[in-house]
Amino acid sequence: MTDLHSASALELVDSVHSVVSSSLLQIAGAFSSVLKPVVAHSSLLIFTEDCTGRPQKKAGEASITDHVSIAELDVVRETVSALGHPVWGLRAVVARSERPTAVWIAPTGSLLVLTNPVLVNGSQTEEDALATVASLWRLVAVSIQQQVAVASPDYLRDSRMASQDRAQVIADLTDAHSTTLEQILATLRSRDAADATARQEATDLAASAMVRLRAVSDRDRSLAEEPVVRAFERLKADLRPLVRFGDFDVQFVDPPATGRALPGEVAHAGRAIVRGAVLALMDQPGVARLRVEWNCDGENLLIGIRDDGPGELALDDPPVRQLMERAVALRGRLSVNGTSGWGSEISVVLPLSAEGLDRSPSAQWQVTERESDVLELLASGARNKTIAQSLSISENTVKFHVANLLRKAGVSNRAELVSAYR
Repeated sequence: MTDLHSASALELVDSVHSVVSSSLLQIAGAFSSVLKPVVAHSSLLIFTEDCTGRPQKKAGEASITDHVSIAELDVVRETVSALGHPVWGLRAVVARSERPTAVWIAPTGSLLVLTNPVLVNGSQTEEDALATVASLWRLVAVSIQQQVAVASPDYLRDSRMASQDRAQVIADLTDAHSTTLEQILATLRSRDAADATARQEATDLAASAMVRLRAVSDRDRSLAEEPVVRAFERLKADLRPLVRFGDFDVQFVDPPATGRALPGEVAHAGRAIVRGAVLALMDQPGVARLRVEWNCDGENLLIGIRDDGPGELALDDPPVRQLMERAVALRGRLSVNGTSGWGSEISVVLPLSAEGLDRSPSAQWQVTERESDVLELLASGARNKTIAQSLSISENTVKFHVANLLRKAGVSNRAELVSAYR
């Protein structure tokens, strides 16, 4: 397509579809390609708090995308939010330098920034370009929000890895800068310093720098974590239409208010799993009551969903298998227990930190990533057929991995393997 403004409706739909169909990792690049025929730009930057792990999505010149910070984008968003409309030609600090930008904020709160924007079509005004991109951005922002809500296994794995990497970088930077600033403060506070005025000015600068550094660290934490109570309130809001319009009695058991904050990917996965579990349980005949419970033991998010149905739900059921894949993506576990005529219960355990998993027996066994996936499913009670379907491998391959796990763990059967793993 050469011009979004004058393109046919069919071309426009195809272009938008190519963007909203892209994965979260590719959506910035796809959107940049669609916009360039209308607005040339050196980089496209997206900042969305819907996405934990990778709240920034970027495409364009590495000199910008490699150095832009959340703090800079926060300032841009605050500026445009105050104006209440998209802005063309805003000079903003992006990637440590002041640059001309075009900025949009979607109804979801997500931010879109184009650096060094230039109109390609001379017949189109800046106002027209702002309106055109704004319409497209609303659709893309909703797509991002929906992909996060679905919490696909690939998204959860990437988000967890990104959260780990970012948390380590933030921790290292905070420690290094804090130590340096504390040394400056200690030196400047020394009575041996001759110039009191210079000493006071430098002291104020260092103290101010420490405050800003802590603010950046706190901002990163607010993006990466969600209080367990707030996460549960969002879950109840998601399920409210079922409660309001369905013939079901849904009981929510709130988590302790003092529970540890949840990593964003765990909160997203937990909500997606509960939504899917509730739909799977409600799809059974004779279900009238559901009970949804969240808890946090300090190391794991513990989820329980129980119904009063026929008690025939099993791990082999396709909807349950999809839920299990989300749990396994975060090295969690999902199990199903049912009693005929008394109902089914889906139990989920999601580790809050990947680091804690290093202490598990499987780490000592030196299992491969694929063997670890098999082991997680095996520990959840899945059979070879279910494991094969979940991991898109053959049953013979599953048997091969199980045999390797038995050998590495030094046990003789599956029951002993699961017992040793737990």
